[in-house]
This record gives sequence, structure tokens and C-alpha cells, in this order.
Amino acid sequence: MEYLDFELPIKELQEHYNKACQIGADSDVDVSNTCKQIEKKLLATKKEIYKNLTPWQRVQLSRHPDRPYTMDYIRAICGDSFLELHGDRGFKDDKAMVGGLGKIGDQSFMIIGQQKGYNTKTRQYRNFGMANPEGYRKALRLMKSAEKFNLPVVALIDTPGAYPGLEAEERGQGEAIARNILEMTRLQVPIIVVIIGEGASGGALGIGVGDRVLMLENTWYSVISPESCSSILWRSWEFKEQAAEALKLTATDMKKLALIDEIVKEPLGGAHMDRQTTFDTVAATILKHYEVLKNLSPKELVAERMDKYAAMGEFEG
Repeated sequence: MEYLDFELPIKELQEHYNKACQIGADSDVDVSNTCKQIEKKLLATKKEIYKNLTPWQRVQLSRHPDRPYTMDYIRAICGDSFLELHGDRGFKDDKAMVGGLGKIGDQSFMIIGQQKGYNTKTRQYRNFGMANPEGYRKALRLMKSAEKFNLPVVALIDTPGAYPGLEAEERGQGEAIARNILEMTRLQVPIIVVIIGEGASGGALGIGVGDRVLMLENTWYSVISPESCSSILWRSWEFKEQAAEALKLTATDMKKLALIDEIVKEPLGGAHMDRQTTFDTVAATILKHYEVLKNLSPKELVAERMDKYAAMGEFEG
């Protein structure tokens, strides 16, 4: 288990607890009361730390190396029913963007999302979850197929941004993302978007237009990362914490600004602390929203989606 800087008090208590339990197991000394006291203090410390997280600490949690990624959710929720589909039919198959058909419960969905890697080799293979234009074109191809066969779409967002390389720009990165945003506004099937990790910039928006947009508790969603914002405004990454605060990028901020529809609760300590509970909660939340959306006609779906996005940013002078 890896611990972040602000989690070090938890790490110390966990080590004390493990040592105490080990002493009890290796000897005849009764340490049950000591273990209970440490366990109680450990739980109280966790509650205190995770109750008062700063925006930057939530950004750190969203990037935790043990946090589940898109394929983890798909395998856990869909099981053997998932059939991955490949390629944009124009250039190649982008490994940073995954998608395919799968069942959640008894309902079939077209599921799309960015996939990060678990180690150096797979991170390079997945391009760190940063999709190229062909990735967004693959996503659009799958969404249009879903529309053709009247299947709802689920988009799982977890990306530090679209790939910013020269070759991506040469192949039309901006146009690909803009095309996806346009087409998603008028797609005639339900779209449920879930931000499961990082939701950065146009890379997230390229698959982020939905009838329902949900955010896990310890995720972020913003036009720019705190580090990039800090480097632009202060010419240094040292002010990333101030930038995270100013950007209003947490799930709570997004809900207050009416930019998302629901915050999905995570287990104490983050999604990686109890993966199965997280998977079950996400699956149940997706099905809950789909039960409402499936009763709308295609015309009503598109109209409500357009109204939803048109209303964002309104204010009175």
C-alpha cells in the first residue's frame, strides 16, 4: 500500500497496529485491548484526515497509483459480457481510449473510457491515458453504433488531457474533440458520464457530454491541471495547491456550480481502499440514472441535454 504525504499519520498507526497484532500472534501475551485502542484511533484519524481534504489533496487521491482505472471498472461491473471493439476505421487503434459492448445487470451498454497504465511498460502502451485524434474518432464511431442499435452509452473519464504532441495536432486533435462534443449533444440515446479519476481539459470533454454527469468523491474536473495553471500564472509548479483551490475543480465545487448531476460516494480513504464497494456503487448509480433516462424519447433526450448545457454559466447582472 502506498501512502500520500498527508496520509503519513495513518501509515504510522497502521504499522503500530500490525506490530501489536503480530506480537500477539507470536507470543502468549494478550494484546487484544491494545489492538482495539489502536484500531479505534486509526479509524478516528482516517475520518479526521479525509473529512478535511484540500482540493490539491483530492487531486493527489485521484492520481493514486492503486486507484482503479477504466478497465478495472469494466471487468468488475461487466464481467465476461464485455466485448472490446477496436480502431477508428481511418488511422489505427488508440490504446489510450478503450470501448466496447458490455452488460450492467441485464442492460447492455456501449462503454467508453480512457485507460491508464499500471507500470512503466503499460503506461507507455496506453500513452498515460492521453488519447490521440484516432482515439476520439474511435469513441465517436462506437457512440454512433450505439445510437444505431438503440443502446445507452456510458463514458468513464480518467485522463490528464488529450495528447499534446505535434503528430496529434497534425491529424486534427482539436477537430476530433470538437466533433465529439457536437455529435454527443445530439446523440439520440442516453449518455451517462462518470468521472472516475482525472478529468482534464478537452481530453475529458471529448467524451464528457452527457444527460447525466457523475463524479466520484475524490476526482477533479477542470479546463487545466493545477500544475499547468501554476506554471502559466506563476511560472512555477510550486503554486499548484493555490491553483487547485482557485480552479474550483473538486466534485463539491462542480455540484455547487451545477456542472455535474451527482457526487458518487467513495469508501473511506478513496476508491482504492475498497474497490468492490466502489464498483458496486458506480454500477448501481449508473442503473439508477438509466431507469429515468430510458423513459424519454430520443427527441426529449436531445432537447433536455441541449437545455442542460445551454443553462450552464447563466447569471444575473
